Amino acid sequence: MLNKIMIYARKKKTAINEDAPAIFHFHQALRSFVRAGYAIRLKEWTWEIDTNSQNRSPLMQASLSDEEYQNPTLVFRKAFAEYSIKDFDYYIALAVYFSMGIYVNAAESKIFAPYIHLTKMLDAAHLILERRTRKNQ
Repeated sequence: MLNKIMIYARKKKTAINEDAPAIFHFHQALRSFVRAGYAIRLKEWTWEIDTNSQNRSPLMQASLSDEEYQNPTLVFRKAFAEYSIKDFDYYIALAVYFSMGIYVNAAESKIFAPYIHLTKMLDAAHLILERRTRKNQ
């Protein structure tokens, strides 16, 4: 849904075709995720990485660099070194606002840098969950 919101935020005369309650729920979930990400950046975790190339999938790496793939907490540290929680809240609200209505002016282009950080944080969080699941089995 984040991708859809960003696409429609840039379109001037088109509104997203999702229910408003679903968008609001996603907005709230994303705000909670940002706060959880802020807490993750404070943690010092060491991951047992399987360096066997057979287990490494480009799909699992997604938008992460090799260094970020090895240590996903770097993604959160980089994101919050550049933006505060308040900044992320502002950009999320701006994207949702512009995606839900038809406006003469589209969203400002400054919302795309936080979008990239959010995408990378979602990929890193997925990777953390995958590794935790495999480690606990």
